[in-house]
Amino acid sequence: MSIPTLHIILFASLASLASLLVSTGRADQSREEVALFIFGDSINDAGTNNYINTTADFRANFPPYGKTFFHNPTGRFSDGRLIADFITEFAKLPLIPPYLQMKDGEFMAGTNFASGGAGALVTLTKDLYVVDFKMQLKQLKQLRKKLRKKEGKDQANRIIKEGVYLISIGSNDYLMPLVYNPALFQSISMEDYVGMVIGNITTVLKGMYKVGGRKFAMMGIGPLGCVPGMRLLTRNGSCSGAANKLTRLHGFKYSYFDFYASGSEKIRHPSKYGFKEVENACCGSGPYRASPTSGGKRGVKEYSLCRHPEKFLFFDTYHPSERANKQSAQLMWNGSLSVIRPRNLEALFKYEHV
Repeated sequence: MSIPTLHIILFASLASLASLLVSTGRADQSREEVALFIFGDSINDAGTNNYINTTADFRANFPPYGKTFFHNPTGRFSDGRLIADFITEFAKLPLIPPYLQMKDGEFMAGTNFASGGAGALVTLTKDLYVVDFKMQLKQLKQLRKKLRKKEGKDQANRIIKEGVYLISIGSNDYLMPLVYNPALFQSISMEDYVGMVIGNITTVLKGMYKVGGRKFAMMGIGPLGCVPGMRLLTRNGSCSGAANKLTRLHGFKYSYFDFYASGSEKIRHPSKYGFKEVENACCGSGPYRASPTSGGKRGVKEYSLCRHPEKFLFFDTYHPSERANKQSAQLMWNGSLSVIRPRNLEALFKYEHV
């Protein structure tokens, strides 16, 4: 399928921006001196939505979430740790708290702005009462102001400039129309819609750059059509072609981590990665355990929970298990150019701008 020239320009613009962010410097920065700033959606939400007035559909602060590692719910949409949590571990940093959890003047090696349900298109998520991508940029600006007050302008600017910006965004922009409003693509082409998403992401990235960010780690969109929630919408339980078509169209080959390729590999060869189940979720109800009823707090009290989450690729309807998150984080940290480019996160943390 052809992609309009305008969108090719948008893709190229995103790639050029990514190139700019890591184009000059030297690779001798000490990891311990580098902060981690986390943005995006439920893939990396460490509890942001615990502090906002949203519904249980966009919260994970109740059992069985958190059962594997924390042994209690923290607001993370998984049975245990998230990709961002493992990245902090590899970088020898403490767990990064949500921005809304931090007290005035508090700063511990970074901040997590990610919010479950967030998207790049503000109009898509405005009624969900979550912290959208644009609002997360505003929170970054607020943090810079607080850091300057606490640390002084020069030190605050150094923290912001040398920090690594981990971003996972876009999944909700594609999932929500397909699940709740499939007729949307009768009035707008997938290419045009993708162009809108990319345009908004690019605008926020440029805003982060203007604030002082220079080292970005972009996570591409995973194989959304193969999550249990999308299998339920197909007649035979196969991967949803429409969802996967969307995630491949937008050109996230320019993104830093190829989440699509990594996830698809696990689905094709589950035993190679220690999984026994890649179609059904560990927790939920109905076929594929695809109904988002985990915890019984989302309108339906009954749900099923597997005994061994580590054998499942997906913990709930849309989110990976801790085991899957760890494997993704390992690829991001020291993986090859086949899944992460032009450098892995271990190198990016050491990369110093001059």
